[in-house]
Amino acid sequence: MTRTAAWSETGSTLECLRDLAHRSLGRWELPSPISVTLVNVSENVTWRLDGPSGERWILRIHRDGYHSRDGIRTELVWLHALQNDIGIVTPQAIAGVDGDEIQTDHVSGLASPRNMVLFEFIDGVEPSMDADLAEPFRRLGDVSARLHLHAMTWQRPAFFERLNWDAAGVFGPLPNWGDWRDGPLDDTHQRSFLEGVEEKVLERLGAYGRTPERFGLAHCDLRLGNLLLVGDETRVIDFDDCGLSWFLYDLASALTLIDNLDTTGDLLAAWFAGYRAVRVLDEDDMAIIPSLVMMRRFAILAWFGSHAETELAAENREGYAAATCAMGEAFLSRSGDGDGHLPWL
Repeated sequence: MTRTAAWSETGSTLECLRDLAHRSLGRWELPSPISVTLVNVSENVTWRLDGPSGERWILRIHRDGYHSRDGIRTELVWLHALQNDIGIVTPQAIAGVDGDEIQTDHVSGLASPRNMVLFEFIDGVEPSMDADLAEPFRRLGDVSARLHLHAMTWQRPAFFERLNWDAAGVFGPLPNWGDWRDGPLDDTHQRSFLEGVEEKVLERLGAYGRTPERFGLAHCDLRLGNLLLVGDETRVIDFDDCGLSWFLYDLASALTLIDNLDTTGDLLAAWFAGYRAVRVLDEDDMAIIPSLVMMRRFAILAWFGSHAETELAAENREGYAAATCAMGEAFLSRSGDGDGHLPWL
């Protein structure tokens, strides 16, 4: 049984979580009245809280079984360190009246109690996908490199625990988002072909290795949608998927759903310009990127299967497997020489 076997947070469950959000407001020192608005349903259910004088907060109700309490604590401690150590503005947790940043509560209709975290609301503008993305991608590369350098030297807490976004986390018997074979595949030929691509990806990742300069704590979902821009300042949100992975998996994540566009090469160039201004990439780093992009494709296939109820899956699942096969063909055609390039690399 995978950790994504019972994933739906829709219908009656979502209404129960709405009740939980309202019921739990007294756990923090908040003014009254508070309005509760649904923001997002993904790994967790996220709500915006609006106070009587224009105050705002973000309440995250965690999905049952996705992160342990120590896993959540690890994320919150890293967020605090990033803001205090290197000045990257990140969501900061607000302690409850009992002093704990993680609150747990239950309402009738839920199978078990849920962990919750209240965050400060961060102002900023999310980059528009309809605008010129070169500068946002440069800033994305810059902040990615700064996160990676911090992760390499950060003293992890004794209770450190996060998901692994490595071969086991995507392709293993208990993958974080489920088995990609349960995603929106069109036929058995696609499954057979993609299993061959998976084999090559695993081979190349194994050869690349997991030295501290290549593998460590990363955001693992560092897309434009998780940036907030305020003038020249770049703020980063949504660290819920942060975990142990190859650092350049953050680049693969940045290309989610935009990795096969005519402009993808330009976006990569902008990302590299930002990243290399902070941190060096060598030839082996560059060569592994296609494998990580393909690994991300497999992860998203799995996510579409285990999160079929979400709007994002409904809007993007059609044709995704076919496009993944097409990219896999390009990947395999260049892998024989140890290159592993995709057309835009």
